[in-house]
Amino acid sequence: MKHTITVLVENEFGVLSRVSGLFSGRGFNIESLSVAPTLDESISRMTIVTSGDDRILEQVTKQLNKLIDTIKVIDFTGEGEAYVERELIRIKVTAEEGTRAEVMRIADIFRANVIDVTPRSYTLEIMGSPDKIAAVIELLKPIGIKELVRTGPLALGRGSKGWR
Repeated sequence: MKHTITVLVENEFGVLSRVSGLFSGRGFNIESLSVAPTLDESISRMTIVTSGDDRILEQVTKQLNKLIDTIKVIDFTGEGEAYVERELIRIKVTAEEGTRAEVMRIADIFRANVIDVTPRSYTLEIMGSPDKIAAVIELLKPIGIKELVRTGPLALGRGSKGWR
C-alpha cells in the first residue's frame, strides 16, 4: 500500500539523513521526498511517499516520533485523514512543426502553462493529482519527451485543523 507521510521537524543539520535512515534501515524505498521550511523558519515540513506493509510502516512512524528533532508525524493514507495531494511537473517535449498543435491541445486539456518555447521544443508546467500527472506523461510520450522533473506529491490536511 502507498503511504503519504508528513513529518514536521526542527530545521537542523542531519535531520534529513536520520529520517531517510529510518526508512532504508527497514528496507523501505522512499518514492518521493520533498522538504522545505514552513512559515516558521526553524521548522521544516517533509512529505514522504513510500510503499509497504502497513504493520512495518506503523513501526517506522513510531520511530520517526521518537527522533528528537521530530515535532509531528501524520500518515495521511494510514490514518484515513482527509487531505489534498498535488504534484508539480515540468516537462520538455519535442515540438516539431507536425506535433506543435497536438502538444498545445494536450497542454490546454490539462491546463498546463507553457513556460518556454524554442524552435524544437515546448516546456510545460502542470500541477495536479498524481493520476493527472501520469496521464499527461502517457499522452506526451509518443510525441517525444526530452526531459522532465517532478516534485512528487505534496500533501496537506483538509479543513481548518492545522498541525499545531
